[in-house]
Amino acid sequence: MSGSKPFTSLGRQLHNVKQIMREDWTFKHWIFTGIAALFLCSAGWLFFDQWVAGLILMIFAPFYPVWKNESWKEQKRFLLAVDFKQALEVVSSYLRAGRSVESAFRESMKDLSFLFPDPQSPIMTELKRINRQVDTGEPIEKAIYAFAVRSRQEDILNFAEVFVISKRSGGNLAEVLRRTVQMIGEKLEIQQDISVIVAQKKFESRLLMGAPFCFLLLLKISSPDYMNPLYAGKGILIMLVSLILLIVAMLLSHKITDIKI
Repeated sequence: MSGSKPFTSLGRQLHNVKQIMREDWTFKHWIFTGIAALFLCSAGWLFFDQWVAGLILMIFAPFYPVWKNESWKEQKRFLLAVDFKQALEVVSSYLRAGRSVESAFRESMKDLSFLFPDPQSPIMTELKRINRQVDTGEPIEKAIYAFAVRSRQEDILNFAEVFVISKRSGGNLAEVLRRTVQMIGEKLEIQQDISVIVAQKKFESRLLMGAPFCFLLLLKISSPDYMNPLYAGKGILIMLVSLILLIVAMLLSHKITDIKI
């Protein structure tokens, strides 16, 4: 049973590649696939002195953008939370002025158009969708909760749950929005502070991961006779194990620096 786990994991990754390519494979995905293919082809040449090995390794290039895809989505969710916080500040000001929550969301669109001049920005698109749903008779709490589910952002989802309860029980919605803005703001500040610290460590780890490749390239160019024993017999096994260890180190480095609040 344990021997089937690697094949199950590989099958799951292949399914993820097919799903992403079918649903939202963008130009950025193709660019990163090309970068990964170039890197893997170069690695095959450096470690095995065979372009065929590089071409074989290139098969795994599409896995790189799939691996990065969740990071890109997380970044989009973070930016959406930042925009959502700013939108709530505007809506909250209308609520404090005595407007109903439905009117506050509708009237705030004028002010938000100055904050987000691009009408196709995610937050403006979602707010317009909420207002359209309210205009067609749908309760605003249901429209906001649907937006929260689509966003897959924890802070927005928490706000939507509290908003639904407050709206149905007649709670102070202005206070709910104020406290939500404060909570999201504090969390985003912590995330930004952590990102600054982690970014430096990520840069250092990339330099350390790139050092072996640069060292191999230097030896291959300056002393090819010195490298020849590593491209034959047991040397191939040594290079294979070294490449696997480097890949494992890259994955561990990414895992360690992937800090979530």
